[in-house]
Amino acid sequence: MRSIAVVVLGLVVTAALVWAVPPLHGAVGDAFSGDVDALRDRLTDLGAWGGVVVVALILIHAVVFFPAEIVNAAAGLALGFGVALPLVLVAWGASGLIAYWLGARAGRPLAVRVASEPRVARVEELLERGGAPMLLALRLIPFVPFSLLGYVAGAARVPVWRYTWTSVVGILPITAAATYLGHALDSLSPSDPLLWVAVGIVLALLALTVVAGRRLSPR
Repeated sequence: MRSIAVVVLGLVVTAALVWAVPPLHGAVGDAFSGDVDALRDRLTDLGAWGGVVVVALILIHAVVFFPAEIVNAAAGLALGFGVALPLVLVAWGASGLIAYWLGARAGRPLAVRVASEPRVARVEELLERGGAPMLLALRLIPFVPFSLLGYVAGAARVPVWRYTWTSVVGILPITAAATYLGHALDSLSPSDPLLWVAVGIVLALLALTVVAGRRLSPR
């Protein structure tokens, strides 16, 4: 009961923070609406504080869900690929640890509340059966909710180091691709080889999602 109270308090504090800080409140709205340009403009106007808002957005994602790629793309567009990629990778790693901690404190009910019982049960089954390779595979699949996997891994007491490194390595391809595509939005050029690499990564991961969905779904 005490653990649940701690988690609820954390959620209340997070909500209060989002509403109390206007730039953060606006950035969350942009992320929810999928407006990369508006989020980019907001981050650019904030100058150096734009990077702080990017990190805050990603940390908040542990409890407030919006498309992760929107933040990555806007960060690449506003901050540049070289600055944005390491920044968002570290922030996503920290956000994943927050989700893991929430899962460890609140247990399975939190994951069930966020997703459905069958979905959580399926992720639990996959984690028990596959170990580190399965964790890595689930992180590579873009449409597996980032925080949901953290909740289930925390509740299942997956070793924290295994969870951390598979999370960072697993999200690296889609994070790098989304960040670079955002960076390149202002000056798209068919002659840019990295642009085609990023597009290829996105297409490959989408294909992996389709194949994995068919093979991993319950019969």
